Amino acid sequence: MTNADDLADRLRALEVFATDLPTFDVEQAPEDPDELFVAWIEDAIANAVPEPHAMTLSTVDADGRPNARVLILKGIENCRWRFASSGLSVKGREIAATGVAATTFYWPQRGRQVRVRGSVAPALPEVSAQDFLQRSPEARAEALQARQSQPRVGPQPPDDGPAPAGLVAEHWTVYEIAPEEIEFWQADRNRRHVRLRYTRTGTAWTAQCLWP
Repeated sequence: MTNADDLADRLRALEVFATDLPTFDVEQAPEDPDELFVAWIEDAIANAVPEPHAMTLSTVDADGRPNARVLILKGIENCRWRFASSGLSVKGREIAATGVAATTFYWPQRGRQVRVRGSVAPALPEVSAQDFLQRSPEARAEALQARQSQPRVGPQPPDDGPAPAGLVAEHWTVYEIAPEEIEFWQADRNRRHVRLRYTRTGTAWTAQCLWP
């Protein structure tokens, strides 16, 4: 078994920011942070970053205890950042209780991180239905069982088979984050990292550089 000191030494020896990193000229940053995010994720796609749409979603329960998990960004529509889940899941219940969330994107090959936090609300029911019907038949069949996050007793049950065409799980929900803060972080190998935080007041955004 690796002891704590050995592990600490091994972790410290790991190289970070080993590739050529892009620069981030904050003077050229757009007024709208959504525009900058789209540019960054398109850069990640162009540079073959694996699963660039994967994001860590953080929620809190009614007692303020945090939870985090990785899921997929569905898109940005009318300044709302979309993801989907069962409303019966832990994240769904926590969002219902608090109405807030944060999400983090990290593209290590580009040394870039984006953090978003704000209020969360369900999208229109037809948006959730459309998203559900775009999932694979197997994914729809599993979601229709409405058992996400529930304890499983015994072995893995047999495959339920494909879901009936056109059937939508009532609990399936597309959620929309209305960002209040969005921070862009660009790594630098000399640790002169660049951070730019956008803060929303009403419909206007204010950008401010931060110390790394």
